[in-house]
Amino acid sequence: MSNTPDPPSTLHFFVDEAGDPTLFDAKGRILVGQEGCSKTFILGKLDVADPVALQAALARLRAELLADPYFKRVPSMQAERGKTALAFHAKDDVAEVRREVFKVLMDFDLRFYAVVRNKASLLDYVRQRNEREPGYRYRGDELYDTLVEELFRRYHPLADRLEICFAKRGSKSRTQAFRSAIEKAEARFESQYGIRRSAEVAIVASTPPERAGLQAVDYCLWALQRHYERDESRYVELIWDKVVEIDDMDRIEGGRKGVVYNKKRPLIVDQEAPE
Repeated sequence: MSNTPDPPSTLHFFVDEAGDPTLFDAKGRILVGQEGCSKTFILGKLDVADPVALQAALARLRAELLADPYFKRVPSMQAERGKTALAFHAKDDVAEVRREVFKVLMDFDLRFYAVVRNKASLLDYVRQRNEREPGYRYRGDELYDTLVEELFRRYHPLADRLEICFAKRGSKSRTQAFRSAIEKAEARFESQYGIRRSAEVAIVASTPPERAGLQAVDYCLWALQRHYERDESRYVELIWDKVVEIDDMDRIEGGRKGVVYNKKRPLIVDQEAPE
């Protein structure tokens, strides 16, 4: 029997968003409900068991697709466009490419978590708060940081170390704000369950070409967003085996606000065909 201690366990999380947190334009006019404004804002994290192997697999797939004459004239596949030629991004990739990416992702050990805010409900909250606090001004970063905390305060496996990579948002660095939200989430978990999940938390901001995990979480978020924005559920059904939970914070069921979907409570319920 070996006395060698087990190596430290590590969880690799990749964090990105779908939709945008915008409620108003630069002049304070309401954008919610207007053409081009997303109905929801979604933040997701993807636990990737082997980020190195995923990076290699997606790089291999991209090289194969770029060498395929079938995609020779596809605009997003051209190097000068800086899209699929650099990294997979579900919104930019053509349907044939998406299918191949999903096939690769389904072969990997991935666990997806997300929190969803309905922007119409969020707008109601902002209006109510403005009535109570006339000086209050809504900021998109405020929503993002709140959802980071919500996303990470919920249960996930214990590990000695968390490595969290989040997608860069714009030109300014928000690493410190992200770290602050994570620390609040960890404190809330410790207060609720009486244990600290990880002795060490490492946080880095990166881009999809640099980290394949960000490409993978983008695909999971896109699949979920299609369900909420377009009532198109086949993509989220495709990845459901990889979903741990979806926290729909504004959904009302049974007179209570907030519904968590998981394996026991699926987001999509199959309807039996009438006889």
